Amino acid sequence: MIFKYLPAAVLAALALPATAQDADPPKPITVSGSVGLVSDYRFRGVSQSDENLAVQGGLTIAHESGVYIGTWGSNLAGWGTFGGSNMELDLIAGYKTTVDDLTIDVGATWYMYPGGFNNTDFIEPYVKVSGTAGPASLTVGLAYAPKQEALGAWYFNGTSAANGVYDDPGDKNDNLYVWVDGAAAIPSTPLTLKGHIGFSNGNSGLGPFATSVAPTGEYIDWLVGADFAIPNTPLTLGIAYTDTDISRRESAYLQPSFSKGQDGTGSIADSQVVFSITAAF
Repeated sequence: MIFKYLPAAVLAALALPATAQDADPPKPITVSGSVGLVSDYRFRGVSQSDENLAVQGGLTIAHESGVYIGTWGSNLAGWGTFGGSNMELDLIAGYKTTVDDLTIDVGATWYMYPGGFNNTDFIEPYVKVSGTAGPASLTVGLAYAPKQEALGAWYFNGTSAANGVYDDPGDKNDNLYVWVDGAAAIPSTPLTLKGHIGFSNGNSGLGPFATSVAPTGEYIDWLVGADFAIPNTPLTLGIAYTDTDISRRESAYLQPSFSKGQDGTGSIADSQVVFSITAAF
């Protein structure tokens, strides 16, 4: 979240005639977005870019009623190191409203992987509740994806995936993700501290084309970091330490698919420091 303080603009508005102040009513439709570069695309703590650079961008169109639609995309490294599409494209729609100083956001995300098979795409409805207190904000969210082939365990282990032989083709399962995000802007500075913790509960194993949302079935991911908004520019620099509680032993059955370059020696859920630069518009 970007905090903007506009005392000079407020003073200028007070000095204008009433007719001038009334000349610019709120727009019924607003468009916002961002483009950025990250040193590693982490989705719920697991690398989707084989621990390499990713270019990302998104666009949101919101109506004054609270209804919005949006899209977001990133390059991948074949779904992390799993193999398959080299791009993720999300389609998003929802409704946002404010109740007693709390912002309630209900919607759904359709995860698409152009160039891959249709059974790797899946839909995930979500609900988020956010609140602010001075320069601090807190968001609690829950996302539940109903049973779909993309979430099933088609491969029981990474060896089957490497050989391209399905153990249980057509399997379907669901997935639950609960998370908390926090941010605190340091007054009189362009610095914002941020934190995140999430819990995944789904089907252990690898889905069609070795995709996976909850690769070990149940795990926790977390992040701590900071954002620096460069004054007088739309640019924000970010740094974050991210990790999961997925141990090498727990993910051993996913190898070699669950390692950088599929060499089987590491894990794409290990701790990582991620750098980013983002331009908002």
